[in-house]
Amino acid sequence: MASETRAPFTRHKNLDEAVGLISKLVATPSFSREESATADIWENWLREKKAGRVERLHNNVFVVAEGFSHERPTLMLNSHHDTVRPAASYTRDPFEAVVEDGRLYGLGSNDAGASGVALAFTFLHLARSGALPFNMILAITAAEEVMGENGMRAFLPHLAERGLTPDMVLVGEPTGMQPAIAERGLLVLDATVAGKSGHAARNEGINAIYRAIDDITALRNFAPAAVSDVLGPIKVSVTMIDAGTQHNVVPDSCRYVVDVRTTDAYSNEETVELLREAVSWSELKPRSTRVHASVIAPDHPLVRSAVALGRTPFVSPTTSDMALMHGIPSLKIGPGESSRSHTADEFVLLEEINEALHLYPALLKGMDVRGLDFRH
Repeated sequence: MASETRAPFTRHKNLDEAVGLISKLVATPSFSREESATADIWENWLREKKAGRVERLHNNVFVVAEGFSHERPTLMLNSHHDTVRPAASYTRDPFEAVVEDGRLYGLGSNDAGASGVALAFTFLHLARSGALPFNMILAITAAEEVMGENGMRAFLPHLAERGLTPDMVLVGEPTGMQPAIAERGLLVLDATVAGKSGHAARNEGINAIYRAIDDITALRNFAPAAVSDVLGPIKVSVTMIDAGTQHNVVPDSCRYVVDVRTTDAYSNEETVELLREAVSWSELKPRSTRVHASVIAPDHPLVRSAVALGRTPFVSPTTSDMALMHGIPSLKIGPGESSRSHTADEFVLLEEINEALHLYPALLKGMDVRGLDFRH
């Protein structure tokens, strides 16, 4: 990942305004599912900038660039404006945006205020620059940190109902402006194993813990035939276990939790079935199957354009709304560093914001979409 020593860029004409907007967002609490105030800020700002017809679904704010045509592929520029709650170890006011030593401090500055603001300026610039070989949607969405029901889970179906499903998405998240071409998916399975109670001294009953041990061993050795070229094997970890009532009673029930990091080799639903086949005694129930793995082809126009700018593709260890964009090629790239997200005294470098203001437009202007398959 990129270090804090960055390639020099000339000062972008919109840098001061971008810093001002990020600062305004930082000063406005926007915890997941409680983002109405920052949605208001985005809605008003985009209207003031005459971005086009600004629309809102719940706390998702979006604009479709003028001249939409079903004869062209559709690109969505997306970032989120919700934040996690501030860590207890903050030494600064998390809602006071302060610029100090080239850093802009404040909750949401890095994750993902800088990305959203830089994408918004990119949208305004490209939408006004003339005919593009693709349609463009700017979407500043909500509830990303919790993958909530009124965020991307509601927004994509809303676009689909209007015939606006994107063919590709540029997702703004802190990646050091390097292109994340893949993320693992996630399954959390609640496992229950039944046994039969009995007196431990007389070796009675059927020990549910022993049955669970057999199945946990099978899960540790889980190795299905297909392996992702990009993400490698599926990762399975048992992370919690609970059983027994007292020392002299053979337990008739054992419960454990399985964390599964999925890949594009199998769908989440297929992975659940494979895991069920691997165990003998456990009943496995997924809490959800919606957090999918995401992999974009290395020859996709978004990836090719990023590489042409000297960027280095990598696999992201973190999850984003790309997990909900199943079947839509998506590239994650943005200013800041993921290692600062969800940490006390969060910050983004002014140089990083400046870099994004330059690089986002360059990436999209350099994108060749000729021959690209699209759904319209």
